[in-house]
Amino acid sequence: MNLPNMEVMLALGAPATPGTQPDPRGQALYTVLMLVIMVVMFYFVLIRPQSKKAKDHAEMLKTVKSGDRVVTSGGVVGVVVSVKEKTLSIRSADSKFEVTKAAITEITERSGAPSES
Repeated sequence: MNLPNMEVMLALGAPATPGTQPDPRGQALYTVLMLVIMVVMFYFVLIRPQSKKAKDHAEMLKTVKSGDRVVTSGGVVGVVVSVKEKTLSIRSADSKFEVTKAAITEITERSGAPSES
């Protein structure tokens, strides 16, 4: 290799002193510690909020009952006519649909509850 400024680049480097090499056990411990911190951050930033949201959605689906006004994931707004184990029937305008409970994204108004509008 014949680089024009190789001697200058080598001169700018830190001088090699014997006996001052980094401890490999300290580097390994630092690496493991950083990995643990990353896993904890991923848990609190990604995993925990997602599981909390799924738990809240499952709880909402358990409480849906006939007469509730709901919104589906497709954007259909309707009133629940009947509730089965895995599906429910909703009426929207002149149409009646049977959708899975998982398709319900929001309960906008509970049956028997006063309207907020």
